Amino acid sequence: MSNKELKHKKVIVALSIAIPLIVASLFGVRLKGVASLSFLPPIYATVNGITALVLVSAIIAIKNKKKILHERLIKLALLLTSSFLVMYIAYHITSDSTHFGGEGLIKYFYYFILISHIILSVTIIPLVLITTVRGLSKHFEEHKKIARITFPLWLYVAVTGVLVYLMISPYYT
Repeated sequence: MSNKELKHKKVIVALSIAIPLIVASLFGVRLKGVASLSFLPPIYATVNGITALVLVSAIIAIKNKKKILHERLIKLALLLTSSFLVMYIAYHITSDSTHFGGEGLIKYFYYFILISHIILSVTIIPLVLITTVRGLSKHFEEHKKIARITFPLWLYVAVTGVLVYLMISPYYT
């Protein structure tokens, strides 16, 4: 492993641990004297939806041998995902949590989607970073191998983010 690859690996491991820990630790934080950012959930849900469309477009681009377009779309997906994360954190440190009010089977479906979304959102962090580094480093065979895992998981997280919002939005106060 080269020094550059070792450096990337260390950064990926650090980010893969730090991001979930920071997000989890901020759930207990409420900024006093700061206006609620309760307008953000529909915006970040839309960003998740756009991310899903961008990911599908990136796959179509690469299947059509449009490598530059594919790379630009993936960079856009990374930017969208990062902006989602910032908005998500900003909302949760300025607003009270909303509890799902549905009953019966829909409640179980909601929690299944929510829990799988949360678990996979943590799982995709290193996968997205490794896939991106391999692509940008022009290690295309290794990139393709991991992208076959990363893409459907990232797409699932983006789509279920929208579903979670749509299901809980009637309960926002």
